[in-house]
Amino acid sequence: MSPASKIHVLFHDAGGGHRNAAVALKAVCEWQSRPWQVNLVQFQELTDHLDVLRRLTGIRIEDQYNILLRSGWTWGSVYLLRILQLTIRIFHRPLARLLANYWREHPADLLVSVIPHFNREIAESWKSVYPDRPFVTIITDLADFPPHFWIEPIPEQIVVTGSERAEQQARDFGKTEKKLFCASGMILRPEFYAEQKESPLAIRSALGLNANLPTAIVLFGGYGSNVIYDIVHQVDEARLPLQMILVCGKNEKLAARLRAAKFSLPLHITGFTREVNRLMHAADFLIGKPGPGSIAEAMISGLPVLVECNSSTLPQERYNTEWVVEKQVGVVVKSLKRAVPAVRSLLEPGKLPALQHNVKSLHNRAVFEIADFLSTQLQENPASPNLLEASK
Repeated sequence: MSPASKIHVLFHDAGGGHRNAAVALKAVCEWQSRPWQVNLVQFQELTDHLDVLRRLTGIRIEDQYNILLRSGWTWGSVYLLRILQLTIRIFHRPLARLLANYWREHPADLLVSVIPHFNREIAESWKSVYPDRPFVTIITDLADFPPHFWIEPIPEQIVVTGSERAEQQARDFGKTEKKLFCASGMILRPEFYAEQKESPLAIRSALGLNANLPTAIVLFGGYGSNVIYDIVHQVDEARLPLQMILVCGKNEKLAARLRAAKFSLPLHITGFTREVNRLMHAADFLIGKPGPGSIAEAMISGLPVLVECNSSTLPQERYNTEWVVEKQVGVVVKSLKRAVPAVRSLLEPGKLPALQHNVKSLHNRAVFEIADFLSTQLQENPASPNLLEASK
């Protein structure tokens, strides 16, 4: 391994989980003082002029995706996903050519992808320039949604999974031990593993909440969701003995609407925040969408989850609800717009402690395991003299 190996990490901002995974990987490598230069590469910016939807509408693909999430317009997302994949296939060659040119101008020892859909193009372009350099895809979902989502049946792709389901899917695609690494969960930022110096009761008091009242954190990703308002309204109407921490993300209109409303139950309302781990430490359970990042953050924080699964649930997130039921770490309902019965059941004596016990039996060390795995890849594939010269 060279004294300062270079790693490119490809991410995009369609949803918050892909950027979070990239940032987490870079952060743990720096925290561990790895002899690496980790470069985060924004895929959308790299391929902007090939964005067909932007040409037609003036809005980037990832921005359109985030608008759908924020507004809750996700019904029929399977069809939109397949249209996107067809478009990618049509632009396969120019996209691979564009990426290859970038790799030539920006050499590295290892390429990591934390995005779906484009891994065939990424792998082909990378191997055309550096045939002996490893390409690793870190799946940031609990399961793949084939075909052509995360795992491709090509030898160039090494896959990192975070669940038994994804591991089996990778094997079904022909990934052998040399092309597959099974981590113990989803990749999370290192701060989620840091010891909390404040007690949950102290954090609640600091947030202006009742120190002893059951507390739910309501979280729908980095871009929020208008369904948060509906959840608060119905819980308030039911007069449940509960208080809520509401994380609205970048949905500023939602945060303003909640602050202007007159609710009787205690609330702490925040927009986008870097303190999700601290806020989760103050809660007893999480209410939100079944995103892999939110669920993984809840698990590492000891929180059972209340999530929904229906025709509007993103197809790649539907297995997550099966996982919640299998592991007995939460409750799944048809719609969070009718969450009161499920919340009431969680507040029954003994229910939350039993679920919290199951949550604590999980041990996710993925971010550290993946850093070790990448180190192995670099050691087994030392940079060629030509690459070392180009990297200087």
